[in-house]
Amino acid sequence: MNALRTVIGNALAIYRRELQSYLASPLAYIIAGIFWLLGGFFLVVILFSPEGLLAQVAQRDQALQMGVTLAPLDVAYEFLQGYFGVIGSLSMFVLPILAMGLYAEERKQGTLELLATSPVMNWVVALGKLLAVVTFYIGMVLPLMLCVAIALGTADPAVAPNLLLVGNLGLILLAASVLSLGMFLSSLTSSTVVAAILTFALVIFLWIVDALARAIPGWLGDALNHLSMLQHFTAFTQGVLDTSSIILFLSYSLLGLFLTAQSIEALRFQRN
Repeated sequence: MNALRTVIGNALAIYRRELQSYLASPLAYIIAGIFWLLGGFFLVVILFSPEGLLAQVAQRDQALQMGVTLAPLDVAYEFLQGYFGVIGSLSMFVLPILAMGLYAEERKQGTLELLATSPVMNWVVALGKLLAVVTFYIGMVLPLMLCVAIALGTADPAVAPNLLLVGNLGLILLAASVLSLGMFLSSLTSSTVVAAILTFALVIFLWIVDALARAIPGWLGDALNHLSMLQHFTAFTQGVLDTSSIILFLSYSLLGLFLTAQSIEALRFQRN
C-alpha cells in the first residue's frame, strides 16, 4: 500500500510540474490560441456559410413548402459529426507540437540524465508527463465544446447527450494515443523540431493506413485496416461507443508509455 502511495505521489508531482510548465509557456498559449481561432472559424463555416447546415435547412424548408418530398435531416447530428471530424483533423497538427518537448527539451537541457538516474520509475515519469499534456489538451478543447453546447442548446429535437459525450471521449482517447507515441519519439532526440516531424509522420501514417490496407489483400490488409486511427475515431464522431476502438486507442497509449520507459532505461544503462 505504501508503495502504491509512493507511485501515485511521484506521478502527481511530475504531473503538476509538467502542467505548470505548459501554463507558463508562451508557445503553449500560442498553440491554444491558433487552435481556438481555427476551431471557431470552422464552427461558423459549418453552420453559417452559404453551403452550411443552416442554409441547407432553409433550402429544405422551401422545398417542403413547394411539396417536394425529402428525407428527414438531423441537423444536430450532422453538425456534431462534421465538427468533431474537423477538430480531430486539427488535432493531428497540434498534438505533435504539444508532444515534441516532453523529453526532447529535457535531453537538450541536460536534465534527462537526472530523470534517468532518479529513483522514480521511468513509466511513472512518463505517465505524469502524459497526463499533464492530455490535461492541457482537454483545456484547449473545452471552450470549443462550450460553443458547441451553446449552438445546440436550441436544437429541436434536443441533442442526445451521448453524442456529445462519445465524441469528446473519442477526442481525448485520440489525443492520449498521439501524445503517448509522440512522447516516445521525443525521448529519442534532443531536437524538438525533429520530434514534431517524426510524430506528425507517424500520425499521418496511422491516420490514413486504411487507404493503404485496401490495396493489400488478405490478413495483412485486414490488420493494417484495424490500425487506422481515422476509422476508429470516425466511429466516435458518429456516436458509436465501440469497444474495439477504445481498446485500440488505449493500446497506442500504453505502447507509447512502455516504449518511452524503455528508451529512458536504455539511457540509464548507457550512463552506468
